[in-house]
Amino acid sequence: MPEAVLYDYWRSSASWRVRIALNLAGIDWQSRPVDLLAHEQRGVDHLVRNPQGLVPVLEIDGLRLTQSLAILDYFEETGRVSLRPSDPGQAARMRAIAQAIACDLHPVCNLRVAAHAAALTGRENTSGDWMRHFIRPGLDAIEPLLDQNGPYCMGVALTQADLCLIPQLYNAVRWGVETADLPRITRVAQACAGLDAFRKANPEAMQPAPI
Repeated sequence: MPEAVLYDYWRSSASWRVRIALNLAGIDWQSRPVDLLAHEQRGVDHLVRNPQGLVPVLEIDGLRLTQSLAILDYFEETGRVSLRPSDPGQAARMRAIAQAIACDLHPVCNLRVAAHAAALTGRENTSGDWMRHFIRPGLDAIEPLLDQNGPYCMGVALTQADLCLIPQLYNAVRWGVETADLPRITRVAQACAGLDAFRKANPEAMQPAPI
């Protein structure tokens, strides 16, 4: 039996954060996909797991945990990972970056939000326009928050901020948002691309096989 079970969706940014952390922690885990496009997250079984009807949901240590940042903190507080700076000021800076992505940028670019915007306008291309409208300004604001030298968001040590940034960059590429002119973000992306924990968690590695 795996040590943990993760109910996730292959393209979910929040799920991706947790997958990276599971890999970094060396936890034996199993993915149980929840198809957001088929609205499985609104099914009775999943609403029992998470009344919000969202992913991820992690079953571990006899617990059922939701919200990706809360799960990252659980890993930290149970000694499975070390992804928070010990210095309080640096920790606050790290949380600011992580929350700028997970609490400000990601929610407005959530699949259900973009789909609702498209439904209101009745235009198929609304979702793409919506995503591009929010993603680039969000990344512009995050760029100066990152360490000048790197290689990671906070400098030489990997933190929760990196786990939040990389999935958001995937969304930028998906929706045609240019980021090559953001040197700090580009540097972090290149550094994380070399880590197995990130590669094994990326959407291509998790994408369900065609039926």
